[in-house]
Parts: sequence; structure tokens; C-alpha cells
Amino acid sequence: MADISSGGGVEDGGSASPVLVVPRKQFYIPGMLLKNPGVPIFLSVFLVTLFITADVFTRWVDVSSITAQFRRKDILPFGDSETVDNSTSQSCPEYFRWIHEDLKPWKDTGVTQEMVEKAREKAHFRLIIVDGRLYMEKYDYVFQTRDVFTIWGILQLLELYPGKVPDLDLMFMCHDWPLIRKSDYPDNSSVIPPLFHYCGDDSTYDIVFPDWSFWGWPEVNIPPWVKLSKDLEEGNRKQKWTEREPFAYWKGNTHTGVARKDLAKCNSDGKHEWNARIHHLDWRQGFKDTDLASQCTHRYKIYVEGNAWSVSEKYILACDSMSLVITPRYYDFFSRGLIPTVHYWPVNERNKCSSIKFAVDWGNKNTDKAQEIGRRGSEFVKKELQMKLVYDYMLHLLTEYSKLFKYRPIVTKNAVEVCTCFGKDMVKEYKELSKVKGPSQAGPCTMDPPYDADQLQAVHEMKLNLTKQVEFWETTGRV
Repeated sequence: MADISSGGGVEDGGSASPVLVVPRKQFYIPGMLLKNPGVPIFLSVFLVTLFITADVFTRWVDVSSITAQFRRKDILPFGDSETVDNSTSQSCPEYFRWIHEDLKPWKDTGVTQEMVEKAREKAHFRLIIVDGRLYMEKYDYVFQTRDVFTIWGILQLLELYPGKVPDLDLMFMCHDWPLIRKSDYPDNSSVIPPLFHYCGDDSTYDIVFPDWSFWGWPEVNIPPWVKLSKDLEEGNRKQKWTEREPFAYWKGNTHTGVARKDLAKCNSDGKHEWNARIHHLDWRQGFKDTDLASQCTHRYKIYVEGNAWSVSEKYILACDSMSLVITPRYYDFFSRGLIPTVHYWPVNERNKCSSIKFAVDWGNKNTDKAQEIGRRGSEFVKKELQMKLVYDYMLHLLTEYSKLFKYRPIVTKNAVEVCTCFGKDMVKEYKELSKVKGPSQAGPCTMDPPYDADQLQAVHEMKLNLTKQVEFWETTGRV
């Protein structure tokens, strides 16, 4: 479930309308971005995998230092990228390559109007972009203001990159779980509905898109990412890593998802000390004490999924604390770029408490290595998850999606044009905070080409072997 704090859930709330009806025009102006080939990582990944596979069952390996050598070096500098002039296009972060994988089901068939209409069965709303203007048909109630801020984010994309967002037609779903199950479409002749959503997993075809919280979540007092990321950076500097509590911290709703109910058992009970400090957050009591920027007080922070993925992962990673990630099932748009023992420490979902205890014991004995993992996780968020890059991801995804179209998108008779109105109260405040300053003087980053089959397999094997290495350490008890 998408949640707050270091993982707190909310289960009901109101929804504000994001649209006003205004006169509309129908034009067709095709748009396309060219992608430049990037440098493949297959050789690096292969070498890491080969080395670790040979060594995993024999002796101690400093995995974090090994894999760090093969991290991408072309990370964008941190700063206000919306106003910086940059005549040379930067390479996109590695996780952008997953756009190709998410759209692969339609590579051979293309996207037909029949496919899009079929996705309507599971969609909350339909978005149509024609001539740089955004239109919407709303089909169903959306939890809180997820639709409001998702659509606001697309409006900002149109302002940041005027004339570069192609004409397109898409269906969007705002619930927690991905819905387009692969088992329902067993062969290439199936009409797979392209449904945009916030997360996916290995058993579904949902197309992953940045979630609404990047532009704000007023119901739980989480400001837009452009502000919160800076607040987190400041909060991070208030307490040195070595002076923080030497335990693993998590705060959230333990009633959302089986994994969180199990996690609650990892608190000290007087008989067992699991090195964890788990705090239940009752969402009915409000969110006055959930300031994320003030929660970078422990050496270790836990990420655990709720009903599905959690928006809290970026907040947890940003703290310089070594992130302990309990085996995730779901992924969002950026998390596939995270590498175990480089950006986070993998925690075995089957033995959460003992796995957390081992991670903390290991970190407290190997403080330099634990700090380095925490620092790299924060560096990933700081440099590869800038708001400019979130917009670049959206632009590349929508551009690649539009190239698959077998029909010309038009404004449907029931669609209304979305206005750039601010609304009122906290919705207005967060929209004002997240509004772009105008057209970007820098072009979008350059996305690398798709993985080939060998590269993709190597990436999966590398992550699996790094996780197995940690499990081996746990089994042998070698701290």
C-alpha cells in the first residue's frame, strides 16, 4: 500500500475534482524524441555475477565494495535542473531502461484503439493529449487526491517540455495493486490492455508511472518532492550517523499487509532483542507527528510493503541510514535501479526478525561499510531522483508509448479539458509548491537502448546472487 512516514497506511478519504470544462480544440501534431544508444553494462554485470557465484559459498566477500565499482558513473549533478542551461544531453539513470521492458508486450502488435478501450474496464480515468492540451474522462471514484496530483504532474510536464509531449491516449488506474495479470493473456494473439499504474510485479503487465506523492499528499501532510527532498537533506545533516540510535526503525500502519503484521513482532519483548524499533501509526489520530525530515535518527531504517508497493521507499533511502529492505514483490518506476548491498541491505521476508537483527549487528560491527551503503542509497535519491528526472522519465515513457500507436488519438466526446487551476487549502498550497517555473532550458536526458536478453538475465542474476550472499552470511552467522 502506498503509505506515509517510514511506512504508514491510510485507508479512506475524500477526492477533489481536478477539472473544469472549457472550450476545446482538436488538432493532431505528431511528436517524437530520438533516443541515443548508451553504453551496455553487460560486461560489468557478468564479471560481478561470475566473481560472486564462484565465491559465495567459500568465504567472506565485501559485496558492497565490489558492486560499487560497477555502478553507473554518469549521474546527473544535483541542483535546480529546471533552470540550468545544458547544451549537452546527459545520460538518463539506468532505471530508465525499464521503460522498454514495460512496453515490450506491445512491441510487435502496437497499441490499437481496441486495446485502450479494453483497459477502461479497470481504469479510474482516461487521459488524452492532443496538440499539447490535456483532456480527461473520469470513470470511477479515486482514493483521496491521487488523481488530482497525478494529473497535475502531467500538466507540469506539458509546461516543462512544451511541444515535446506527443499526442496519445491512455487509461490510468490509481489503486494499490497492479491488475493486468499475465495469466489472463497467455499468447501473442491476446488483446493486452495497456493500463498505466503506480507499480507492477513479475506477474502483471501494468505500465509503471511516477506516483502522485511527487506533487504532494495533502491528506497526510507530505509536501511535494521538490520541497521535501530538500527538507530531508537538511534533516539528514542534523545528526551524524555514528551518533544515531544503533537500531532499525520503522513507523507506519501495521494493519496494512501481512508483512507489516509480521514486522510488528520484531519489537523487543523482554525475551528477544531483534534490534528493531517498530512504531504503529494509527491514521485515525491524524498525522501531526509524522514529519519525515525529523526521522533520520537511527542508523538503520526499514522498508516493508503494505498492501502493495509503498511511496515511503524514497523517504527511507534519503536518510543516510542503511536501508533494510524486506524482500519486495512490487516495484515502482525507479526501484528496479537499486542494487542490494550497494544501495540497501536485503532482509529475508521469511525470517524478518532474525534477518534484521543480523543486519544491525553486521552494521554496528562494520560501521564504515554500513555508512557507505546508507550514503549510496541517499546519493541515489539525491542525484537520480531529482524532480527534473521524474519529468524526464514521464516524457520518455509517454514518447515511447506513443510510438506504438496504430490509430490517431482524438478528443473523445465525453472528455473535458483539464485546467491548471490551483483549488484551495492544502491542495492549492502543494500545487503552488510543485508548479514548474516555465519551459526547461535543458533538454531531457538521453535514454539508453533496451537490454538484450543476456544483459537482462545478467542484471537479474547479479541481484539474486548479491541477495544470496547476504543470506549465506546470515546462515553462517559471520558478522
